[in-house]
Formats: sequence, structure tokens, C-alpha cells
Amino acid sequence: MVASRPGSHKSKELALRLLSALVLIPFALFVVATGGLVLAIACAIFAAIMGYEWARMTASPIMPATAVLAAACVFAAYFGDWSVSFIALLVSAGLIFLIHPSRINDRAVAAFGVFYSAGLPLGLFFLREGTWYGQAAALILMGTVWASDTGAYFAGRGFGGPPLAPKDSPSKTWSGAIGAMICSGLCGLIAAGLLDASRVSWLFAGFAISIVAQWGDLFESSLKRRYGVKDTSGFLPGHGGVMDRVDGLGMAAVFCAGTMALVAPLHGLLGLQAS
Repeated sequence: MVASRPGSHKSKELALRLLSALVLIPFALFVVATGGLVLAIACAIFAAIMGYEWARMTASPIMPATAVLAAACVFAAYFGDWSVSFIALLVSAGLIFLIHPSRINDRAVAAFGVFYSAGLPLGLFFLREGTWYGQAAALILMGTVWASDTGAYFAGRGFGGPPLAPKDSPSKTWSGAIGAMICSGLCGLIAAGLLDASRVSWLFAGFAISIVAQWGDLFESSLKRRYGVKDTSGFLPGHGGVMDRVDGLGMAAVFCAGTMALVAPLHGLLGLQAS
């Protein structure tokens, strides 16, 4: 028997990643561009899968309840508003804490899992459905995060250097982080040109999105290292789980939706003021 070479395994994994991306990117763009109920259903599905993955990663015995409640929080946002969804999050986390049959620490982890699993898709939903020009905001966010990921990958491979977080994610480097910010900043400048908005504001918005997205990625890496798992599931061939793919995007969406909601002058500076 001839053992498979490491290079062939990496090539196969890269091919799977590219194939998944060819399916997922058009789907994500269509869902976000459409918005409304289509977006709510997609976000609810992703929340349910992430709830399942969280329970799987943390070995929680109440996997179905976590998945169902995470999805329900998204629908609460669609049929109500942000306050209704926040109440739904609190109630769902409280229910998980009460019905979890283990220690206090495990209950708290399970309850936080609802916030995490539902909160990331909710960030994208509220950014898209906000009182500002949500379609443009959400699509630009997605492009900026994807550019950040791409810049991090190629800069990290090309330049190497010291690791960004040696304990939690030794493969990520400072050169990759800088490359990610440069690509995100360029996306910000492109967005400024398309929207005829402040270049300085969009440049810093691109930097901020990249930093938050990278932090989201590192946060999940630390969780997976703590629980001793490589991937949260195998739902996405070549990528692992849904949480593995949307951690950075979800954190950035929460950050952007919250910032847009709290800092109204940004709507005009970024050219996202609703007409």
C-alpha cells in the first residue's frame, strides 16, 4: 500500500474549500440582497446549526433545545424588533441554564451558547434590515470580511513571521493580520467611491471591521483549543462547521449593527443614510 502524500491531501482540501465557496458565496449574496423573510429563514437555519455545533463542541446533553431556541431568537427579530429578540435571547439562555442537568459552570457555558449561536446571525440580520441603507451595508461588510480573510491568508503564507496568538492559534501571524487590515482598508476606500462618502471614515471602518473579524476568529480558536476539537462539525466540506466559517463575519456584523444603531451620524459619513 502506498501512503498518500501530504501535498495531495492539502490539494484535495483546497479543492473542497473552493467548491464550497463557489456554492456558498452566491447563496450568501442572494440571501442578503433579498433580505426580509428569506434572510430571516437563512439566519435561523445558521443559528440552529451553530447551536448544534456549540452543544457538540462543549458536549452539552441538551443539543436539540439549544438549536431550536437559537433559531427561535432569529424569528423573534423578524416578527418583532431588536427588543423582542433581546428578550427572547435572555429567556432562551435562562431556559437552557435551568434545564441543563450539570454543574453551574456547564450551565453557564450552555446558556452563553445560545447568545453566541443566535447573536452572530442576528447581527447580520439587523445590519441588513436597519433604518439605514442596509443592503449596501451588509454586502460591503461581507466583501470586507472576505477580503480580510484573503489578505490574512496570502500575507501570512508569503511573509510568515511571529504568531499573532501562539497559544490559541499558532498558524496566524502578525504579517497576516497586517495584510488583512490592508485589504479591508482598500475595500473601505472602494466602498467610499461607490457611495460617494468620506474616504477617511470608510478607511477606518475597513480597519475596524478587520480587527473585529480577526478577534472573532481568534475567540473561536481559543474555544476549540479549550475543548480539544479541530472543527465544530463537518457541515461545510473543506471548511469544517458553520461556526468555523462565520465566526469573524458574525462578530463584525454584531459590531457594525451595534455601531450603526448607536452612532447615527455615521449613516451620513458612510453614505448609508436611508433616503
